Amino acid sequence: MTARVLIALYKPYGVLSQFTPEPGSKWQTLTSLRLPARVYPLGRLDADSEGLLLLSDEPELNHRLLHPQYGHRREYWVQVEGIPDASKLATLAAGVEVRGQRTAPVEVRRIAVDLPPRVPPIRHRVSVPDCWLSLVLTEGKNRQVRRMTAAVGHPTLRLHRAAISSLQLGALGLRPGAWRLLETAERELVFAPPESKAR
Repeated sequence: MTARVLIALYKPYGVLSQFTPEPGSKWQTLTSLRLPARVYPLGRLDADSEGLLLLSDEPELNHRLLHPQYGHRREYWVQVEGIPDASKLATLAAGVEVRGQRTAPVEVRRIAVDLPPRVPPIRHRVSVPDCWLSLVLTEGKNRQVRRMTAAVGHPTLRLHRAAISSLQLGALGLRPGAWRLLETAERELVFAPPESKAR
């Protein structure tokens, strides 16, 4: 019997979540990261986003991880322009209108982060403060986090996926561009029922 493969990758900025190049694209692909053959990403992160991306050779895992019926949580650390006040955070938490549809409620809070510098660095404006937010979602529409923060007047400057379900990227000891196979206990953190997840 072939061993199951579930990989955690710290996807760096500037890499598409796919192996096939897009014609005319400036972005690299996952091929540049020397991943094993026959794996594919479970979900995606946009090229201008960073953080935890899972890959597997098990086709059924994509549905199990991404379908809304399973309620798997994904935590994003978001550097935004400006300092959202309590009312803006409450608006985000309740869900906002994005392209004619209201997003599902999210968990949102201010946080402090310690991440490796992005290459290239984000633009810095001395006259405009910024801050980091944690957003926990159970849905994943295209560029949803960026559109949500923009909808409340705080554009996203940097976006980092910190966790999928109870699997925390920070606990895996990875640097940007690095990956490793998940152990059995780590795999269980990914697919644990939502009600058993630790905060």
